[in-house]
Amino acid sequence: MKTARTRRRGFSLVEVLVALAIVSTLMVSVLGALQASFDGYKVANESAASHVVARMVTHRVSSMVRTGTDFGPFPANAIRTPVLVPDPPRIEFATGIDAATGLTEVVKLERRAAPTEVIDAGGAPFELWYVRSLVGPSGVVGTPLEQPLLTDVQSLRFTMYYEPGPRLDRLTMDLIIRPPEMEDAAVAAGLDSPSFRFFTTVSPRRQD
Repeated sequence: MKTARTRRRGFSLVEVLVALAIVSTLMVSVLGALQASFDGYKVANESAASHVVARMVTHRVSSMVRTGTDFGPFPANAIRTPVLVPDPPRIEFATGIDAATGLTEVVKLERRAAPTEVIDAGGAPFELWYVRSLVGPSGVVGTPLEQPLLTDVQSLRFTMYYEPGPRLDRLTMDLIIRPPEMEDAAVAAGLDSPSFRFFTTVSPRRQD
């Protein structure tokens, strides 16, 4: 009596290749979805960080203006044309007396061009700079302190509203920032290039 043997048939080469093709397609799709998810997370994370920094700078500028005096630049005729939009954007004002030297502290906020390498890499063209000087009867004493308050500035506009005279009534700041890291991640994720606009109006305190 012959014993029946069951023949086991393995996968053919064609079946293995088809399975590999299907697995490869699925892996590519999964990796693409993961990369898109990562890019979206990066956009959201950079967006939140940049938004917080810009808002802090806006609050700081508002605080300095609120307590400042002797604002400039002045209109050519503060009675006929009391509204001034400095070009390039800049404002200057006194913040008090330095306790160590007895000299007047003068702060200037101005827009400056970003470094060439930043612009060439697709970054925003401007920066907002803080300049603090000590001023005496004969002019600036010593070396001013200079530092950037905010980078990645797409546009900046100061509008100064003077009373009929040398006193500043209010100041508006219109600021747009566009961090390059966010733009790169947004392009990779297929999202719109993100930017933020901050608009604030502040009036100096009366010091009659």
